[in-house]
Amino acid sequence: QVQLVESGGGLVQVGGSLRLSCVVSGTIFSIYTMGWYRQAPGKQRELVATLTSADDTNYADSVKGRFTISRGNAKNTVYLQMNSLTPEDTAVYYCYADLKRSLWNGRGDYWGQGTQVTVSS
Repeated sequence: QVQLVESGGGLVQVGGSLRLSCVVSGTIFSIYTMGWYRQAPGKQRELVATLTSADDTNYADSVKGRFTISRGNAKNTVYLQMNSLTPEDTAVYYCYADLKRSLWNGRGDYWGQGTQVTVSS
């Protein structure tokens, strides 16, 4: 089994910062991409940021210059540093991984349970 466990969400005031963490555990052969998506009430889930095994990053336009995605030394951990938060950043943030569990398994998308980020004005 593969598990993605997020942490670091919470309540923060406008202009504040939060750092989200996600640890991927279980039987893993290779991780190709890790990242973060978010879903606000009444809206579809949207990409926030992704990081490939080649260290290529991709950010949503709405978070460029404010959010930074990075990988831990253990390579199975991904972080999202969020600065200058606004009420529009309020959402459930989901960790995502595109990985292969073994040499004989195909690649698949895996998701965490989500962590709530609330930005108060």
